[in-house]
Amino acid sequence: MARSRGGHVNYHWNWGIFFEPNPMGTGTYLDMLLSGLVLTLKTAVLAWIIALIFGSLVGVMRTLPSRGANWFGFCWVEFFRNMPLLVQLFLWFFVLPELLPKSAGTWLKQLPNAPFWTAAIGIGFFMSARVAVQLQAGIGSLPRGQKMAATALGLTTIQGYRYVLLPMAFRIILPPLTSEFLNTIKNTAVAITIGLLELTGQARSMQEFSFQVFEAFTAATVLYLLVNAVVVTAMRFLERYVAIPGYITGK
Repeated sequence: MARSRGGHVNYHWNWGIFFEPNPMGTGTYLDMLLSGLVLTLKTAVLAWIIALIFGSLVGVMRTLPSRGANWFGFCWVEFFRNMPLLVQLFLWFFVLPELLPKSAGTWLKQLPNAPFWTAAIGIGFFMSARVAVQLQAGIGSLPRGQKMAATALGLTTIQGYRYVLLPMAFRIILPPLTSEFLNTIKNTAVAITIGLLELTGQARSMQEFSFQVFEAFTAATVLYLLVNAVVVTAMRFLERYVAIPGYITGK
């Protein structure tokens, strides 16, 4: 509890709170935070898979000579990139079930773990627009001779992207993709607004139950930093592993 004396706030730190039983009956307060961390990672990983799949497809479409593909890619990116993530989650969670036929809307409302699926899909679509733009830039930065060489070898457009352009483009954009993955992890905190008790949600619950606000959010901050440090380290090893000698970051 914090008390004010002479304009100063005296806060009584209690680090032992993490080992006290939580009111939910699911273990200690530390167990609450760790369960939130697990849910954060699950949501982030699923969202990142969705972002990579849809972002790659849209990014390729934005580089094709087809006007229809370019227009679709443009609309996808502008829609998901220019609307705040919080608004998008509200639309998917609260508005979409009301717009669908009654049976489909009822099914969505009664879907088990609906906040989890909504958050993963919503964040995945939001991040896919950013991945698409980066992949488009990565493909555009490649020498024109690579695409011409793929055509000269008799490769189809799909084969040219699969075997020539995309492997090189993804190597180029690995550093910004690392940043986007970190953003995906952090964006899961927004899902608290639709009832997903991920790490930030559990930290807030701990604060409300125990009134130890600084301990709760300090622990959450440390956990976020540890996860991000692991991701950055792993991506650095991946960059070195896939680097081509004499090209990009290769030695």
